[in-house]
Amino acid sequence: MKRSLEQIDYKEGTEALAIFAKALSHPTRIAILKHLDKQSCCYTGDLVHVFPLAQSTISQHLKELKNAGLIQGELNPPKIKYCIDQENWKIAKTLFQQFFD
Repeated sequence: MKRSLEQIDYKEGTEALAIFAKALSHPTRIAILKHLDKQSCCYTGDLVHVFPLAQSTISQHLKELKNAGLIQGELNPPKIKYCIDQENWKIAKTLFQQFFD
């Protein structure tokens, strides 16, 4: 079950911030998020054409972003469509803003 920002306490907030920060610690993941923000959604194969990386490498970065909750995947066999998880993205932006303020 997802929780809203108002329901997250200090401990959960700092843990969530650390998870988001770790997911954003690689330049390719930042580039993937920027691309998804512009495209709304795309498939793994689409990202292989955008970034000069192997599909397995792209898939690993998508897995990290998904595990952190920053993106979500929708299975459309045989492909997976990825997009930004807007609720968690809003939480991440707020937590980072609070941290930097």
